This record gives sequence, structure tokens and C-alpha cells, in this order.
Amino acid sequence: MGNDAVFRVDGLRKSFGLIEVLGGVSIELHAGEITVLMGANGAGKSTLVKIISGVYDHAGGTMHLAGDNFAPNTPAEAIRAGVVTVHQNINDGVVADLDVATNLTLDRLSGKGAPLLFNPGRVRREARAVADRLGLAIDLRARVSDLSLADRQMVAIARAMAHQPKVLILDEPTSSLSSAEADRLFALLDRLREQGVAILYISHRMSDIRRLADRIVSMRDGVIAGVFDQKPLDYEGAVNAMLGRKIHLDRIEVRNAAKPILTIDALRIAPGARPLSLTLGDGEVVAVTGLVGVGKTALAETLFGLRKPLSGTMHLNGRPYAPASTGEAIAAGVFLVAKDRGENGIVGGFNIQENISLPFHKRMSRFAVLKRGLERTTARRQIDELGIVCRSEKDEMPTLSGGNQQKVMVARWMAQDARLFILDEPFQGVDISARRDIAAKLRASANGRATLLFVTELDEALETADRILVMSEQTIVGEHRNTDVDLDRLLAEVAGGPLHSAA
Repeated sequence: MGNDAVFRVDGLRKSFGLIEVLGGVSIELHAGEITVLMGANGAGKSTLVKIISGVYDHAGGTMHLAGDNFAPNTPAEAIRAGVVTVHQNINDGVVADLDVATNLTLDRLSGKGAPLLFNPGRVRREARAVADRLGLAIDLRARVSDLSLADRQMVAIARAMAHQPKVLILDEPTSSLSSAEADRLFALLDRLREQGVAILYISHRMSDIRRLADRIVSMRDGVIAGVFDQKPLDYEGAVNAMLGRKIHLDRIEVRNAAKPILTIDALRIAPGARPLSLTLGDGEVVAVTGLVGVGKTALAETLFGLRKPLSGTMHLNGRPYAPASTGEAIAAGVFLVAKDRGENGIVGGFNIQENISLPFHKRMSRFAVLKRGLERTTARRQIDELGIVCRSEKDEMPTLSGGNQQKVMVARWMAQDARLFILDEPFQGVDISARRDIAAKLRASANGRATLLFVTELDEALETADRILVMSEQTIVGEHRNTDVDLDRLLAEVAGGPLHSAA
């Protein structure tokens, strides 16, 4: 591991209006090291990254790259200097209407010294070399918009790797990746570390941090709250520094299921899949975990009327339930917080109040006129109950941190009474503090409905659910009451172990 400070930030400051977002941040990135940056939503991580990558300017402080002054005015300048960023928003790193090969070579095609004539054969050859370096098994001729979320993320990362950067910044890169895809990324980062690349890795996932971190830097309220580089790394200390308070991992009080609300019998959601059956009770919070691509989202969409099952039956409140549309599902009291808030959740041009009321205009209207007072009161109540950090319900969504945007998405569907509340990866890209705020609210308000969470991270399931179900190959392979869980068995099921029957 190298000790050279390839990149140095000293006393960096940034304000938006009267609000100081960075209050003198200093950080070093060393050659051959992976520095993990942790921070609650609103701590200033994204602002810091955008300054480094040339998106924002700064009001004070300096940056140096390999000893030279570094002050990029644009992302292109940062990239040419050797500082490459893969942002959390996948669409910032790919051009959806172009094919994979063009995306992987786009910067060479459009940058300084680009060839005058477009040579498809050369583009494919260069793209293949980039893809092979990452182990990217994707059709280079496929249009990016036709790829899955995970594959688009891998293309964005591969495009960044094509620059052979001195400094690589990754913002929550595994949030949409399967275990196998994440392992390929980790293997690549290991190789880059050995080659002397300085890597800044932003993540809230302890599994990522434990796997990769050479050192951890914690941010809080726009300043560095702690640097942890002594071996063994003090993970608990890093979390405490990030949050400014002690985290207690006390077990939740597990509830027994009351009367059934949802019953699923022999449901098949994909060709060749084994049928699945389950029952969810009133007041119960159930987590479904498993790797990316095992059918969690397909099951969520089936319950919400976005797709039809191949066979089997569902009953809601004792009556047959087979929604032909999302409208029918909502009318029946089935609500879904969809995965990927950027594409399926928030409306960027709407404020908090408008985002919360969006699906329920009919319920909030009289003679087709929306009752603005009711809309405002509802939004304010949800802001208070979920602890959404904002100035008022009129704040535009892009001004909120990622965790607070996610709270708005949860608040939208909690503003009305549900019988079945479904949340697909509700903690994706959300820090520990926001995650626990959301989980606590879900449990406190659980009576009167069944709550179904789809999560990839096991700690999210263990901290939130009364029962944990494991999916593999589009069916349920295990069930665990959240008391003294056999983690070895649970992990074996997640990895695709023998099928177990689940009620």
C-alpha cells in the first residue's frame, strides 16, 4: 500500500446562499489506497465530490493533484487531469440512447484529439478491450436504455475505467449490483489499488466498507468528523463519528402476526419458477431478501398490478385479489414505494407537498378541485412524522439530500391508510440515520396493514422486520422469525442453497 498523497484537499469551503455546506474540509487520498467516505445525508459528501469533479466551484480552500494545483472548471477538465467520478445517479454516467460500445468509447470519440471519421470497427475493438478489463458480459451492440439497472451501472463504471484515472471516485457504486457484479467490481478495485490508483469510495454499506476500506473518513455537518486508519479499522467509531451519537443495535420487539391481510397461494411469477405461497398478517412487517435478479421486484410489481402472474391466486382481506392496473391496486389499499426514486419516484419539477399528494388528488379533491389546505396539512404532518429535513413543504425536490428525497417517497404512500404497504429497496442510497428513521416509522404505524419490504442487505431486514423471507430463482426458499436468526442458514439460502418450504 502506498503512502503518497496523490490528491489533497485543504480547507475547502462552499455555501449556497447563506447556508454553509462545507466548512473547511481537508482530506488526503493516497496512492494504492481505498479511502471510504461515510456521512449522513446532508453531511456534504455530494457537494465535496461535485467540487472535486468540476461540477461546482468553491469559495475557499485548495486542491492539489500530484503536487500541482487542481481547480477544474468542468467535469471534462477533471477527467483530462486524471480525476474520474462515477456518480450515484446512473444516468449521469451513460447516454441511454447510444449502444454500449459507443458509451464505453464516447469520451475518446468526442474529446480532444478525437478521430475525424467514425470507425465502427475500431469503436467495437476499443470497447471490447474496456469490457474485457472489467469482465463486463454485455452485448456491446445493445442500447443502454434496454439494459437492466444493474447492467447500466456496470457500463457507467466501465466507461470511467477507460480513462485509466489517477484518482477514481465512486459514489454508492454497488447500490444496483448483484453480488456477482459487485465481486467483479471489487476485484477490479483491488487491481487498481495494486497499480497505485487513489480511490475515494462513498458508501453506507458495511459489507462494502469491510471488504474494501484501507481507511475511513467520516463527515458530519460539512466537516470531517473523524479519520480512521489504524488497523484493525474501528468501524463502530466511524459510524459514531458520522452520526454524532452512539448507535445501539438493539433487537426489535418481534410481533406475532394477527389476522391475515394478504394470502398468496401457489403463485408463479416467471416461467420455470417454482410456485410461492405466503401469508402476511395485520401489524406485521415482513422483509423479503435475496440477491439482485431473484424476483423481488417482479413479486412487488405483481402485487401492485404492474404485471400478471403466470398462475396462482391472491386474496386481500379475504377476497380474491387480481389487480389489472396500479389504479385497481391503489383503490384496494395496496401501495408501492418503487425502487429507484429517480426514475420511478420523485417528480423533480414538483415540490414536497405536490410529490406527497400526487397519487391521491382524487381523494383530496371536491368537485374536481384539489383542496390545497388539506394537501398542505397532509404534507406538513408527514414532514414532522418522518423527520424530513427541509425549510417548508414548498421546497423543490432537487434541493433535498438523497435520504430526505427517499423519506418523501415513503411519506407519499404513508399519507393515506393502506392495507398492504410494499417498499422495494426503500433504503437504497440512504444513510444509517435516515434508514432507522424510516424503519421506526414503518414499525410504529404498522397496525391496520401488512408491510412488505424487499431488501438486498441483510442488516436492513434484521433491523426492521418481524419475519424474514429469502428469495432465490423467483421463489421463496426460506423463512425466519427475527429472533435468534440462524445467519449461516439464511446466508446459504440467499446464495441459492436448497429450497425450503415457506408458509
